[in-house]
Amino acid sequence: MLDFNKTSEYILTVKFIKTKYFLVFLLFITAVYAGAYIDYFHARSDGEDVRLEWKTGEENNLQKFVVERKSPQTNFAEIGIINPTGNNSFYSFTDKNAYKSTDLLFSYRLKIVDNSNQVSYSHEVTVSHSVSGVKRTWGSIKAMFR
Repeated sequence: MLDFNKTSEYILTVKFIKTKYFLVFLLFITAVYAGAYIDYFHARSDGEDVRLEWKTGEENNLQKFVVERKSPQTNFAEIGIINPTGNNSFYSFTDKNAYKSTDLLFSYRLKIVDNSNQVSYSHEVTVSHSVSGVKRTWGSIKAMFR
């Protein structure tokens, strides 16, 4: 779902397809952020990890994507940085530390920074993440010895 209060611009594209019996139209909405057009941004629980994926359309003057996470008890915090690779790119980021938390619900967003340090934020995506207690405990023990 798009939050029309988070960004200043959206691009609406309508495509018509004429068939023998129907006229079909497709509606595409692209969010415009500082330096990037984000076609989609979503997240899913993937075993012990949470996987984030997004696709850009046009990228202009883009410096970086900063991946941020929060839980119901915390504020957004930076968990990773992804460098841009150019127009029409697919990106993914794996949060390998989600299992260490006792929280089961996480929200993620992208902090989008352009070369003049102008910042905008993507919409938030929420993931219900469930990891067994054994995996969570073992993961915490391993982390103590790294």
